[in-house]
Order: sequence, then C-alpha cells, then structure tokens
Amino acid sequence: MTEPKPATGPVQSEALGSLRVQIDALDRELLSLLNQRARVAEQVGEIKRAEGSPFFRPDRVAQVIDKIQQANEGPLLNQHVASIWREIMSACLALEAPQRVAVLGPQGTFCEEAAIEYFGSAANLIYCANFDEVFHATAAGTAQYGVVGMENSTEGVVARSLDLFLRSPVHVVGEVSLLIRHNLLRQVNSTDGIEVVMAHPQALAQCQNWLSAHLPNAERRAVSSNAEGARLAASQPAWAALASERAAAQFGLHIVSHAIQDEAYNRTRFAVICLPQTMAMPPASGKDCTSIVVSVPNRPGAVHDLLVPLKHNGVSMTRFESRPAKSGQWEYYFYIDIAGHPSQPHVAAALEELKSLCAFYKILGSYPVSD
Repeated sequence: MTEPKPATGPVQSEALGSLRVQIDALDRELLSLLNQRARVAEQVGEIKRAEGSPFFRPDRVAQVIDKIQQANEGPLLNQHVASIWREIMSACLALEAPQRVAVLGPQGTFCEEAAIEYFGSAANLIYCANFDEVFHATAAGTAQYGVVGMENSTEGVVARSLDLFLRSPVHVVGEVSLLIRHNLLRQVNSTDGIEVVMAHPQALAQCQNWLSAHLPNAERRAVSSNAEGARLAASQPAWAALASERAAAQFGLHIVSHAIQDEAYNRTRFAVICLPQTMAMPPASGKDCTSIVVSVPNRPGAVHDLLVPLKHNGVSMTRFESRPAKSGQWEYYFYIDIAGHPSQPHVAAALEELKSLCAFYKILGSYPVSD
C-alpha cells in the first residue's frame, strides 16, 4: 500500500516569484514613505494646534487629490488614486486630531458610507438612532461634524432633514452623492416564507414595484435605518431587510436579490454639517451650491417675487422645495438651492435682493458640489 503524497500548494514559477519579491520590496518602501508623511503630518498638527487653525480642511484635501491626479501617469485610474490618497490623508489627520462624525446608525448604513467617502475610514464615527440625534450631537459638540440625507433622485427630499435645518445652528460645508443600490437581505438564501420586509421608509418607497411583484404578501415595516432593518432581520428567519452590501457583511446575512431598487440610477445626496465655529463657510471652488431657506408674507405673487432677483442677476436655481411652517396659517418655508457662491458678485447681489423680500431668511450653507 502506497502512502498518500503530502498536499502541496500551487507551483510558483521563477518569474512569478521574482515579481513578488519586487512587490514585497516596494511595499516596504511605500510603508517607509507613508510613515515619513505621517511624521510631517504630526508636525503640521502641532502648528495648527498652536495657531488655533482647523485640522480638517476639505478644500486642502481636494487640492492635494487634484494635484496627484494631474501627476498620475497610470496605469492606476484617477478615481482609484483619489480613493487611496483620501485614505492616506484620513490616516494622517487621525494622528493630528481624530475627527468625530455623527451618522445614522447602526453600522452598515448608506449614511456611514457617505461619511467614510468624505472623511476617510480613520474618522471616529458616532452612530445615532435618527437624523434628529445627528443634528443634536453636532450642535452640542459631541461630534464635530454630522452627515445627513438630503435628497433622493427617486423619492425627493428627506423632509425631516429640511425641518431640522430650520432651527439648528449648524450649516452645510460639503455634500456627498452616492449611487444607492438596495439589496434584499435575509438569514437564508431564499425568498420563500418572508413575512416582513424592513427598511427606512425611503428605501421601501424606492423598491415598491419590486416588492409588489415578488413579495406581494409580505408586510412592509418602516424602521429608523436600512442597517437597523438588517440587524433585526438577522434575529428572525421570516424577516428580510432592504440594505447595502456593507450591512449584509456586518450582520452576516445572505444577499437574496441584488439591486432591487425600481430606478437603476438611484442616487442620494448627503449633507456634511457642522457648527460655524468648527468650520466656516468653505471658500469658492468654482463649482458650488448655496442653500437657503426663506419665507414670505402670504400674499398674491409673493412666491413669484422670490424668483425675480435670481433672474435679474443671472443666478441659476437648482432646487425649490416647500415645507409647511406649522403655524396653522397655511404658511410655508421655501428651501432653495442656487448655483454659485456668495463671494461671487452676481450671487451676492441676488441674495441681498432676495433677503429684502423675505419675512424669514437663512443661509444653510455654501459648499462644493459633489461629482
């Protein structure tokens, strides 16, 4: 009887082995250079601390990434170079002063994903049960920044966020636009026997046609976030959730059906918020959005009059939303996004004229438009 031969791994050719030796050497060189960069970043942090300068400057991040992309000769794609450098800068910033960022929790939400895309994965994320808590944590200083949903390309504005901006002292300093893909998640890899589908109300609305066609008898249960739905689905075999691949990995769920949103091009805008003393209005970038909220006296033609200063000064309006003032008098607040920055003369002139017409006027922020 012959003895079995010991198991062996794949045979490595001499050429492949030589290339791997080169890669190992380059990795050590990269690590050395990254640590050199980190030590310089620590010195920058000491100077900023002494001068009282802000540690996180998104305009500086954008400038560094733009320069690196211009110098990139490939074969790495510019979008991948941007992701790498954002993470490098995030890790270095964490040595200077870790940034506390409030997001909608639990882990696995699209809000968390937006925060990581903007701040990098080295940021200290503070998970909140709802957007009210995100605003409160940011205004109270528990978090330096917050990230909240603002608008979905399928279902429109996130009404609660608009209402919270009205009374909060925070302002918008940036935005992130994410392509949103909702997946059906469950303990078992089958749609059989699903009794309840849980998700944020916006996600349920964005998938209503698919749910009606494939799970017409399942209860649609609204919860505080898609990730919360995934957390709950992990506890009951008859429950399912609509959430991200990140949430599936976080809670150990199967992705039963991929990308079931009714609109293939389904995006959500997230706003990055903070107190003005944490970060002032970002300087003009050349591609900016200014968000305002106003109210006007309840008289004929008042809403039309709001638009006249924009037309006269050649300012483009990119969004116009109304929300009830809840005064019982059928009065409304109007949320307006315009293209441009208040430092531009034509924008400043339009805003000044607009302000003179309003009973209530507030700039919610001016910030670079997300790609």
